Amino acid sequence: MSDTRPQPYEILCELDAACREHAFELPKIEEVVTSWSGVAFKLNGKKYVAPLSEVAEIMDVPGLTRIPGAKKWVRGVANVRGTLLPVMDLQGLLYKKPNRSRKQRLLVIQNGDFLSSIVVDDVIGLQHFEDIDRLEDVPEVDEAVKPYVNDGFNREDQVWTVFSLFALAEDSAFLQVAL
Repeated sequence: MSDTRPQPYEILCELDAACREHAFELPKIEEVVTSWSGVAFKLNGKKYVAPLSEVAEIMDVPGLTRIPGAKKWVRGVANVRGTLLPVMDLQGLLYKKPNRSRKQRLLVIQNGDFLSSIVVDDVIGLQHFEDIDRLEDVPEVDEAVKPYVNDGFNREDQVWTVFSLFALAEDSAFLQVAL
């Protein structure tokens, strides 16, 4: 008497063939596009973008305590969650005129133990750029911001200038706040 039942291996082979017959193709391997993200803001009416890794926080301008004997562009200090946060008027520092924008916001800079903040005209929001849109030389950069600009991005015929907050924080002009 012979056993006519299919063997387990034969069942598996038939099942495999049926699955392959009805299976979808795997997705094609696409080129990975690397991107760069930053926080876009306005300064003196122009648009800039700061590297996301250099912005610790974005906030409204809080109540301030003036610092006697400080330069005019030093707005004062704010108590933010128990931490004293120096507040600097970036437009006052770079362009020698105070920021009068009604949409003023603070960009908080924290680099190691260094903590400070700058007042900007407005924060536009988070921007994402592809590396292929990177510009090595950014056209028409104000002399006042050149020390803090290395590159930029071109998207839809609009140039976004990258402003390094860490470069600003290391500049002696930014660190010398006393009169």
